[in-house]
Amino acid sequence: MLTLIVGGFLGSGKTTTIINTGKYLVDKGYKVAIIVNEIGEIGIDGDIIKKFGFDTKEITNGCICCSLKMGLRSTVITLFNSYNPDVLIIEPTGIAFPNLIKREIELMDLGEGAEIAPLVTLIDGSRFKHILKEMKNFSTRQIEDAEILAINKIDLMDKIQIPIIEESVQQLNRKAKVIRISANNNDEKFYSFMDMIFPEELLNRSLDLKVQETKPKEMEKTSIAPANGLSFVSKKDMELIRDEQETESSIDASGVATYAAEYNIKGNTDIDRAKLIAKEIMKNIKAEVMEHSPEFIGHIKMFLDSNADTVKMNVTAYFEDPQLEVIETGNNDILKLKILSAISNMEKKELVKIVDTFATDVCKRYGIEIEKLGTHHEHNH
Repeated sequence: MLTLIVGGFLGSGKTTTIINTGKYLVDKGYKVAIIVNEIGEIGIDGDIIKKFGFDTKEITNGCICCSLKMGLRSTVITLFNSYNPDVLIIEPTGIAFPNLIKREIELMDLGEGAEIAPLVTLIDGSRFKHILKEMKNFSTRQIEDAEILAINKIDLMDKIQIPIIEESVQQLNRKAKVIRISANNNDEKFYSFMDMIFPEELLNRSLDLKVQETKPKEMEKTSIAPANGLSFVSKKDMELIRDEQETESSIDASGVATYAAEYNIKGNTDIDRAKLIAKEIMKNIKAEVMEHSPEFIGHIKMFLDSNADTVKMNVTAYFEDPQLEVIETGNNDILKLKILSAISNMEKKELVKIVDTFATDVCKRYGIEIEKLGTHHEHNH
């Protein structure tokens, strides 16, 4: 099994990139599985990826590089046993240190056929200077740890700025390969990106070794992993991991307030009405967030089901207009509203109040009753 980790700050285009990467590999005949990590107990990106037919496992309520290492290990083992993919793609949350996830995968003993592709960090070129301004130390760390740096969203950038940002990124990490892409376009640049991540010899070697896989040797009896011959981590290794967790919590280092909420929608609504509701909720949330963090960087994602199909809305910075997309899901028997928010330089309690208030009030104005599901544990920043 070949593992690819695609990191990058909130809103850098990881999900779109992973979907297109998965399609690229499937078209070549490979079996693909995807692990999606979200902050909070609400999975959103996994919903999108599943709609494209990929086997997906979600790890929620934390960051897999610092607080869900057992969840990551058990999920990888489950996928390995139940699906045995040729390629496993991991999408960390945007406030993760992907190199720590890579280290965790390396500590798993997955057999002779297990290899790790070059570590990828996506950079949103359209927000690069704003991200550095708001999150300099954190975003710089993500760049410094990468082996491949992909400057994404070049279609949204001023052409004059592209080589300037490219040089700035290269100066931050001289060892990494730098490439320009637009994840929305399956063009020549995207295929060059795929060739950079998956050179033919790497894919072939990984598959050849998979055929010859042998059971990994057992390590110390202090292993905490299931005794299935797939994942053995020694007591010494676990102590090292815990030390890293204590000193390198990426969630704490980011300074980002996060909140995820899920609501059941009582009654029915058509797609046009769902669009109006989604636009108004997002407009109000963004405006109120800017009262607290005028130059916020982060991500507000929302999914609102109608009787047929789902409305997706998305905004990643104070200067952007929210983007609306309709995802063709067919008939939805159970209607839900999901909102995931991660905002720089803001108090968590204020973010919770804003999201819950506008979700409820806007729906009520349209004659729709919603019910919040569960009490979700969140990180306090």
